[in-house]
Amino acid sequence: MFLQHIIDILYRSPRSKYKTIMRFGGFISYYKMLKGKNEMISASKLLPPILSHQNGLAIYFLTGKDFVYQTLFCAHSLVKVSKEQYQFILIDDGSFNEVIKAEIERQMPNVVIINANEINSNLDFHLPIERFPFLRNKRIVYPHLKKLTDIHTLNSSTKLVLDSDMLFFREPTEMIKWLKQPTGCLFMIDCEESYGYSRKLMEELAGYRIPKMVNVGAFGFNSSSINWQKLEDWGSNLEKNEGTTYYLEQALSAMLVANEQPKISLSKEEYIVNPSTTDFNEVKLHHYVDLSKQFYFNSAWKISIDQRA
Repeated sequence: MFLQHIIDILYRSPRSKYKTIMRFGGFISYYKMLKGKNEMISASKLLPPILSHQNGLAIYFLTGKDFVYQTLFCAHSLVKVSKEQYQFILIDDGSFNEVIKAEIERQMPNVVIINANEINSNLDFHLPIERFPFLRNKRIVYPHLKKLTDIHTLNSSTKLVLDSDMLFFREPTEMIKWLKQPTGCLFMIDCEESYGYSRKLMEELAGYRIPKMVNVGAFGFNSSSINWQKLEDWGSNLEKNEGTTYYLEQALSAMLVANEQPKISLSKEEYIVNPSTTDFNEVKLHHYVDLSKQFYFNSAWKISIDQRA
């Protein structure tokens, strides 16, 4: 079975897949990571109910059928370490069906699910394709952009959006404080600056100094302060001048942050991006990007279950 799996990988996309496998330590390490991922998916179905409270602190996730298990683990880890009550709002990335929605509602009683039809209707009203062709077309081929377009057009409230590939290990007091009295914007500090575009071009377009190393794994922002026409122009001009990048959504978010006050950055020692196994001293949150996915799938989710509340 292992040999067949490796053959499948090498047959489908040999060069890029081989490079990825080598980055994660070779075939055995990569297979072990995939095995851990499958175990995590199975374990997510056995998590205790994750209660969502109508008057709780609102947490937004963009998620879909391939990421629900991560969303469940992230929400479960937050509830487990926190004294607060939360309202979980899941934004369909377009891949939900009735079976998936029913399973989510079983595991997250009282969860709010915003389905694709509601999102598309909302986008047609707030971001008509005739006026916002870049944003509307880009979100189809680059789903990360939906964290801005699909969530922040829902209403004009202040929102905290979390990535699903994160786990909480202690109560995120700074995040909770912002949720209770949201002012300005809130974000994480990246392990390295990942905007995909030159600071010079970003600052020319935004008209403000771009803050360093913004990571939007946790991103708190007031939807009403977004100028969508500017976002349309920024995105279009970034790609026109310097091409496409995986980090477009993070670049646009950093440009939005540039003109906001106060800028609340979460401690990079407590809210850690791309963590290693040595990063547990006083840590509150891990964001598992890049090579830390290996730690995430092999060990971290198990630790989050075993830790005391």
